[in-house]
Amino acid sequence: MAKPDYYQVLGVSRSASQDEVRRAYKKLARELHPDKRPGDQQAAQRFAEVTEAWEVLGNPEKRKQYDQFGQTFRGGEGPFQGGGNPFHGFGGGGGVDLEDLLGGMFGGGFGGGGGSRSRSRPQKGSNISTEITVPFSVAAAGGEHSLTVTAGGSDSQITVRIPAGVNSGQTIRLAGQGNPGSGGAPAGDLMVTIRVAPHPWFRREGANLIVEVPVTPAEAALGARVEVPLLSDGTVVLTIPPGTCGGAKLRLRGKGVRNPKTGEPGDQLVLIRIVVPAELSAEQRSLYERLQEVSEESPRAGLWG
Repeated sequence: MAKPDYYQVLGVSRSASQDEVRRAYKKLARELHPDKRPGDQQAAQRFAEVTEAWEVLGNPEKRKQYDQFGQTFRGGEGPFQGGGNPFHGFGGGGGVDLEDLLGGMFGGGFGGGGGSRSRSRPQKGSNISTEITVPFSVAAAGGEHSLTVTAGGSDSQITVRIPAGVNSGQTIRLAGQGNPGSGGAPAGDLMVTIRVAPHPWFRREGANLIVEVPVTPAEAALGARVEVPLLSDGTVVLTIPPGTCGGAKLRLRGKGVRNPKTGEPGDQLVLIRIVVPAELSAEQRSLYERLQEVSEESPRAGLWG
């Protein structure tokens, strides 16, 4: 007996898109499914034909071969042979899931209303993403930060451990602190993106801390001992060598940020900035003029070739 044309079985044209084929199959399968028409042999046979057609046309490669060879195509696996399993091919080449197809038809359970036969699969809960802003000193030295998270419709207080040396934009994963899973599956994760608040004096370059220290021209020329702040240890007295130029960097070893990978601390770099008075007294002006007179060569002499 000649087999029916698969396109006619699904009621679509040969130029139909894969999405149109899929929709036609799902519509017919819902109408003809044996669980919806128990004891209807004609519907069962029609259901088998529809599923056989989908097994071929739902797979782009098999459909291409069918279009080329017509009814002689057997698809390798051999679609339904009389009396075969009418459920063969569900979730096959075309990717239609039985649960997706029948969802809601029988109150969520396959085979009619009985919840004990539900095919719903355990599913891990979704992740939650949030951002927190931590103080500069906490990001550098490490610490803890509390935040409120809404998961599964309820609020909870979470304490996030901030590792020393964390950078702005880095994300910390807290396993199992996201939305709850279903069917006994684990909860999702909480993804916390860190934003580091600026500091009024310090900035970071990798594991090094940089702080600008203003000095007078006299201190830079003659040398001086000045007090410099540290991020967490108060202050330290730093010796500025005579003849220090503006922009010079003096190093305080081990006073920077701990490297999260090596555990070694960086350094604190003291950036010298020479400042002059915005307004000069008569005595100051006289001294600066005298200094200019006794100065030897201009620092720009020969600089531009």
